[in-house]
Amino acid sequence: MAAFQYRAIDADGRNLTGIVEADSARAARTQLRERGLFPVEVAASGSRKSGIGATRKLRESELVLLTRQWAALLTSGLTVEQALSALGDQAERDAVRHVLAGVRSEILAGYSLRAALDRFATSFPMIYRASVAAGEKSGELAKVMNQLADYMERRDELRRKTLQALIYPAIVALVALLVVTGLLTYVVPQVVSVFQSGKQQLPWLTRALMGLSAFLREWGWLLVVLIVGGITAFRYSLREEAVRRRWDAWLLTLPLIGRHLRTLDTTRFASTLAILVGSGVPLLSALDAGRQVVVRLPLRDAIGTASDRVREGMSLSRALGATRRFPPLLIHMISSGEATGQLDQMLERAARLQQGELETRTAVLTSLLEPLLLLGMGGMVLIIVLAVMQPIIEINTLLK
Repeated sequence: MAAFQYRAIDADGRNLTGIVEADSARAARTQLRERGLFPVEVAASGSRKSGIGATRKLRESELVLLTRQWAALLTSGLTVEQALSALGDQAERDAVRHVLAGVRSEILAGYSLRAALDRFATSFPMIYRASVAAGEKSGELAKVMNQLADYMERRDELRRKTLQALIYPAIVALVALLVVTGLLTYVVPQVVSVFQSGKQQLPWLTRALMGLSAFLREWGWLLVVLIVGGITAFRYSLREEAVRRRWDAWLLTLPLIGRHLRTLDTTRFASTLAILVGSGVPLLSALDAGRQVVVRLPLRDAIGTASDRVREGMSLSRALGATRRFPPLLIHMISSGEATGQLDQMLERAARLQQGELETRTAVLTSLLEPLLLLGMGGMVLIIVLAVMQPIIEINTLLK
C-alpha cells in the first residue's frame, strides 16, 4: 500500500487535508467517500507527479528527534519502510507526517532512500542526504544515522546555549531602551516645564535634554520608520552576493566578532567533514557538502579553492592552510589525521575542541556584556537626573 495525500470537503463544507493509505488513488478516493468526505485532490504523497507536501519544512528540533528515533529503529532491525511507518504514527505535527509519508511512498515506488529524501530537500539538508547515501552504499545505514543524530544534537545544543547566553543581555538592553525612552518622552517634559515658565536661564545639559525630548515626541515615529526601513533595505541588499561578500569580509576582520564567527563556521565545517568522511563519502564530495554548511562567503570561497587544489593532488591540510582562512588547530589536526589514516576521528576531535572554545568565548563575552549594559543604562539615567536636578540646585543657590 502507498500513502496518498488528499484535500477534501466534509459535510459542513470545511476543507480538510491529510494522509490515507491505499493500493491506488482510486481506492483512496473510495475510502474518503466512505468517510463522508468529497475528495478534491488526491495524489501520491511527495510523488513526482505532484508537489503536494514537497515544500513542507521540518523544524530543527523535529529533525533532531526524528533522526535519533530513526537510528534506534534501524538498529533494532526494522527496515527503512517499517521505520518510516512507525515514525509517521508517532509524529505529532501534520507536516512531519506528510514528509515521512512522502518519503515512504517514494521508497515503495522503488526509489532509494537518498532519492526519496531529495524530494524533500527543504527538510533534509545536504549533509543529511549525502550521509544517508553513503550509509546505503556501505550497508551501515543504522550506524550513519546514529552519527547524524549525534552531530545534529551537538549542533542544536550549541545553538541553544548561544541563545540562552544572549537572552539576558537582550532583555537588559530592551528594558534600558524602554526606560530611557519613557523618561525622555514623558518624565522630562513634565519636570522641566516647571522651570520654563520662569525667567531662569537653564543649564546647557538641561536645554540639550529638552531638545532631544522634543525631537523624540515630534519625530520619534519617523526615526522608528527610518530605522526599520534601513534594516529592511540592508537585509535585502545582502541578497546580492557581492554586497554580502564584502559584509562578511568586514565582519571577519573585527577583533572579537570576527574570530567568533570564524570559529563557528570552522566547527560546522569540521563536523560535516568528520561525519561524511567517516561514512565513506569521497573527500571532494565531502568538501562540497562542507562548503554548503559554512555561512561566511569568504570562508566558502576558501573551501572552494582548497577543493580545487585537492583535486589537483594536494593534501587537504596543505590546501586549507594555503588559504590562511582557518585556525592552525584545524590544519594541524587534519595533517595528523592524514598521516595516521584517521582523518574522520581527528576532524571530529577538532570540531569538539572548536565547539568548546566557542562555548567558552560566548560565556566570557556575555558575562562582560551584562555589566557593560547595566553601566550604560545607569550612565544614561544619571545624565537625565543631572539635567533635571541642575536647575533645582541653581534655584536653591540663588535663594541662599
